[in-house]
Amino acid sequence: MPAYSVRLVSVSLPVSFLAGLLILISCSGGNNRIQDAGKTKTYSSETIFAQRLYIERKEGYSLLQVRNPWQGAGNVFHTWYLVSHGGKIPSEADESRVIFIPVRRIVCMSTTYLPMISALGEERSVIGVSGKRFIYNEGILERSDTLVIHEVGYDENLNKELLLSLGPDLVIAYGVGNESEGYLGKLRDLGIKVLYNADYLENDPLAKAEWIKFFGALFAKDSLAAEIFRSVTEEYQSLKDYILKNSKSHPSVMLGLPYRDSWYISPGNSYISQLISDAGGRYLWSDLKSDITLPFGIESVFMKAVSADFWLNTGNASSLEEIGIIDPRFRKLKCFKNGNIYNNNKRINSEGGNDYWESGTLNPQTVLRDIAAILHPELLPEHELFYFKKLY
Repeated sequence: MPAYSVRLVSVSLPVSFLAGLLILISCSGGNNRIQDAGKTKTYSSETIFAQRLYIERKEGYSLLQVRNPWQGAGNVFHTWYLVSHGGKIPSEADESRVIFIPVRRIVCMSTTYLPMISALGEERSVIGVSGKRFIYNEGILERSDTLVIHEVGYDENLNKELLLSLGPDLVIAYGVGNESEGYLGKLRDLGIKVLYNADYLENDPLAKAEWIKFFGALFAKDSLAAEIFRSVTEEYQSLKDYILKNSKSHPSVMLGLPYRDSWYISPGNSYISQLISDAGGRYLWSDLKSDITLPFGIESVFMKAVSADFWLNTGNASSLEEIGIIDPRFRKLKCFKNGNIYNNNKRINSEGGNDYWESGTLNPQTVLRDIAAILHPELLPEHELFYFKKLY
């Protein structure tokens, strides 16, 4: 693991957020437009890969924009003015859109934000979180056990009275759909500032990791965030180049498990498809292009996957026997017969929280190394799987 690799939180995500993870929205990069108080102007973002995060440095403050912050959003721009404590608020700024930095007291509506906060050394700023029992990182877990971090609830069941009493500078939230504006709007009505984080909607591994710049801006640690991201990017790109140069084959890969009567297939322009490709594999649905995951019948998936070389990310299944019980036909798959089935659940806490979904976001190079070691063990003979484990 590199110096900046982190081992942090895990969470079994609520159903609503898991549904959100199934939706992948693509949007263009390059120059983008800030919309605030009826004014529009063009500017260049400091981000490189992230399509939904844009940061512009100004004299005395910064502009932070989150673009299309929930699935299905179109031309939705949330622009914030980041002003140092004691600094002058820009004359054009709506004070409700001003965040004084560094933020000192924050509430996280998902434990997936904790790894980046911890990487910046700002764990003590976290005063509340949704899904407290799923926290994985030992340092943060110790604070949680002493009730320094409060459980604030989920979605419509948010404990608004507790949130108000905590007096956070900021609540960092995610939006699965525009319905999230309903319950989050109630927090704004109470005078609580709510900032959307849209990292889970990015469809590139490095784009997701680049959201550490979002937290770097909030904690006034832009340089540290940029250095962490640079380190991650260099390691990822170097590993990718090594794999693609030296791999002699491109084994086929299938993903997931059926849910009831449907098998939701990630498209070829998705985050996981990119990881498989960079690891020297061939995702079976790489030609499928979509902004969302698509439901397929189990029969059609079985027919396409019958000769798959590998099977990854098998949901809650932790053994071949469990997979065979779901559908006996799975035992006929080539990858099942050869024992080439791996799940991303090696790091799970007692409550079922899975570290892959948290620290894996900031460490795509480690996820890539795992997948490459599975598909091409000859290239990384000394690597011990970090997030994945083989099913028996």
